[in-house]
Formats: sequence, C-alpha cells, structure tokens
Amino acid sequence: MNALRDPALLFFVLGLTAGALRSNLEIPAPLSRFLSLYLLMAIGLKGGFALAATGLSAPVAAALGCAVLLAVAVPLLDWTWLRRVLPPFDALGVAATYGSVSAVTFVTASHVLESQGQPAGGHMAAALALMETPALVLALAMAQWARRGAVLPAGGGAAVLAGPGGVPPLGAALREALTEGGTVLLLGALLVGLVSGADGAAALQPFTGDLFKGLLAVFLLDMGLVTARQLPALRGLPPALFGYALGAPLLHALLALGLARLAGLGVSDGTLLAVLAASASYIAVPAVLRHAVPEARPAVYMGLSLGVTFPFNLLLGIPLYQALAQRLLG
Repeated sequence: MNALRDPALLFFVLGLTAGALRSNLEIPAPLSRFLSLYLLMAIGLKGGFALAATGLSAPVAAALGCAVLLAVAVPLLDWTWLRRVLPPFDALGVAATYGSVSAVTFVTASHVLESQGQPAGGHMAAALALMETPALVLALAMAQWARRGAVLPAGGGAAVLAGPGGVPPLGAALREALTEGGTVLLLGALLVGLVSGADGAAALQPFTGDLFKGLLAVFLLDMGLVTARQLPALRGLPPALFGYALGAPLLHALLALGLARLAGLGVSDGTLLAVLAASASYIAVPAVLRHAVPEARPAVYMGLSLGVTFPFNLLLGIPLYQALAQRLLG
C-alpha cells in the first residue's frame, strides 16, 4: 500500500482540512489523552515482546548505540546554527524540540512498515525511549548556564540558580524531564512485554494488534485538528526558520542513515532510525520547556515542530526516508 493512501494518514489529512476550514469537529481532550497513552503503551509492549523473542544481539546494541549518538549530536549541531538566527533561549528551545523525537511520527512509520510486510525490530521502541530525553537535558543545563548571572542566595549561605518567574532549579527540571509520564509508560510497557514474552503477546494480541490501526486513525484525526490550530502561530517567523523546519529533518535523516549503514542495520530499522532523527517533539519537550525555560517562546518551537515538521514528516517524510533507506541500506 502506498504510504500516502494509508487510512490512518488520510484521517490526519481530514483533520488538517477540517481545522483549516474552522469546522466544529473535535476530539474530546480526555479521549485524546487516552489515545496518546494507548499508543505509547501498545508500541512499548510490541517492542518488549519482540525483544523477548530475539534477545539483545549485536545488531540490537548497534541500533541503540546509534540512537544515543543521534540524541546527543543532533541538538548540539542544530544549536550551532540556530543561535545565529534566534535569541539564545529560543535557539535552545528549538534545538531541544528538534533534538528530541515524536512518538506519533514513530508509531505512524512503524504502522506503515508493518502494513507493507516490512516490520522493524521491536528494539526500535527502546531507541525511541532513549532519544526522548537527552536533548531536553542538554537544553535545561545550557539554559541554567545562560542564566549564570542570576544567582540568588539560598538558606545556609549556599547559592542556587534561578531564572525569572520562579524557574525551578536544574535538579527539579531534570527530574521532571526524566520522569515524564509518556517516557515512563513507554519504558514500563517495554519491560512488561520483555518479561511476559510470547504468553503476554498472545494474551494482549487484540489490544496491541486488532485495535491499534483504528485507534491510531482516530488519534491522527485529532492531530490534524491540533496542527491546523497551530498554523496561525507561524505568522511573522523569519523565512530562514521555515527552511530549517523542512531542511533540518532531511539532514538529520541522512545523518541517521549514514550511521545505520556503518552499523550494518537493515532497511526497516534504518528507516525508523531516520524517522526518529528527523522528527521533533511537540508534547513532552514543550511541556517541560514552558515552565523550565519560560524565556523561550512556545510560538517558535511549537509552531515549527507541530505546524511545519510534523505534517511534512507524516505526509512526505516517511516515504522519502524509506526510499533513501532502501537505496543506502538495501
């Protein structure tokens, strides 16, 4: 099936169109939250079941090593360019957003590969979990470093870093980043799948298999509506940032495919690694940045990631990265 004719992706287009037309179509917020938790739980379980069947082999370790390397390299590389066109905190916000990953883009790409009979290894769910946090941790640390002039006395004569508006100290911000609900659920579900193995996979097959495609379609309908509502935030942004929002994912994907080739990964695993590198967070990272780095403007990092990069990756990026992976890794 052509990726652009996949029903789940077409429901995203429907939501995007309905939102652009200002339709009153909407998905209730509690249902949207449930769907996001369901998708993370299902993909974690699938990954755990697959890991239980294959074990931690050398290719698995190579794929996870590539994921960690990308999670550190991408935000640092992006920061070196972004700081030339944006104020420091905005540059940090965008670098953290694009250095992290979109679980929905990953889930959609996994679904596309499965529908084509080319599923990736379950360990790629672990790669997703590993790539979610490092960029945010780097951004929080760099933000505190940027505020080094605002040192306030603490009890007992010690000193703590504090930003404007009661910004939490670095330790508290890092704890929130590392205990973010989606990451905890994804890792926890992966461990449950790993421990329960084949028996667990058989018991939960209706949950992780039969229901998955339909619920993914409903969630992508909602994401189309959310994306359409984000588009007005893009007004007034410098044109160079739109070039970044489209060009950076391609460069990140090529970097990931280069690493995948060196590590000897297959086409499907390489495709998902490229998708992860090319994606940008619009849920977990922005949620932490909003109060941990309030100096960064959400309209910039949210507008670019959700308004430009997310729909680009879903509609054009996934098939493009798959074609590149087939050419370079096939």
